[in-house]
Amino acid sequence: MTTSLHDHFRWIPDPRTGNNKKHNLLEVIILSVLAVVCGAESWYEMEEFGKEKEDFLKQLLPLENGIPSHDTINRVFMMIDADVFERCFRAWTAELGQSLQTTGTSGERELIAIDGKSVCNSACKHQGLGALHLVSAWSGRNQLVLGQQKVADKSNEISAIPALLSLLNIKGAVVSIDAMGPKAIAEKIIESQGDYILALKQNHETFYDQVTNQFNFREDSYSQHLDKGHGRSEIRTCKVIHELNWIDEKENWKGIKSIIKITSERIIGDSRTTQNRYYISSLQADAAYFNQAIRTHWGIENQLHWQLDVGFAEDYNTTRNSQAAQNLAVVRKIALNILKADKTSKASIKAKRKMAGWNHKFLLTLIANKNF
Repeated sequence: MTTSLHDHFRWIPDPRTGNNKKHNLLEVIILSVLAVVCGAESWYEMEEFGKEKEDFLKQLLPLENGIPSHDTINRVFMMIDADVFERCFRAWTAELGQSLQTTGTSGERELIAIDGKSVCNSACKHQGLGALHLVSAWSGRNQLVLGQQKVADKSNEISAIPALLSLLNIKGAVVSIDAMGPKAIAEKIIESQGDYILALKQNHETFYDQVTNQFNFREDSYSQHLDKGHGRSEIRTCKVIHELNWIDEKENWKGIKSIIKITSERIIGDSRTTQNRYYISSLQADAAYFNQAIRTHWGIENQLHWQLDVGFAEDYNTTRNSQAAQNLAVVRKIALNILKADKTSKASIKAKRKMAGWNHKFLLTLIANKNF
């Protein structure tokens, strides 16, 4: 059986030499993806999955030399070029997003949320290793991971965002980032024919003070939304100002057309907390749009980061080799996208992983799906 993973990942050059090529590279990659889909969370568990499912797997993969050991799988992912692996992942995901055909209502634009997350247990004080930190791009419309970029050692995620943007097709999309970063980020998005919604933080002190003070006197658009559930309520109030001639730095932020204030009031029992957040945008949209778009941005926390931690136990993985850890993070995101794309079951991601491991029919459904 040939899948879209075969089509996209067969281009990865085999970094091994001589007798180290006992197991076919593409088979090792696809076996690892299948194992993670079915619940494996380490190299050892990938090997055990292969051994337990060998007869079944031989319907899908030749496996002429049997199941690779956990050491072999680990070595393969230590050696695969992480940039090439990531490039194949982005191409596969782009095809997956097109096949889902979830274009939404007429005129709806894709919102791409960008945010960072650390793989906590990849750090090791004894070896002087910091945790692997990755910046990911998330499709709010298709609920898919679009790509990731490693944050360089002794740097921060803001420095990785321009590199990630350069790898994505953001034409016609709205890019949301929970930080403004340097002005070059806004310029990069506009030059790529996208639009932006960027969080304004207090480290831009003068600009921040100008914006916060202005909302004391005016607003051009207003929207309020109430969410209830799980014993708590949240009231999100959005105010927007489009007239920006009074902003000293207006000319420095390419394409800026709106400033936004979001006030979130959370009510849990007798407890009330209020938080104000501010944003700038190249869109001249109304408050109802910004209220929804900014809420959608946080889907990257709930639908990606939380799923990786709870559904895939990412923070408990102790892979310390940077290349292997980065490639394994891609494998987890491939698995997440496969499970997210499945519409045959409404079960949670964690439950779907168990179902795939228990039920060959369900796993075959995932594999036979054109999205796989």
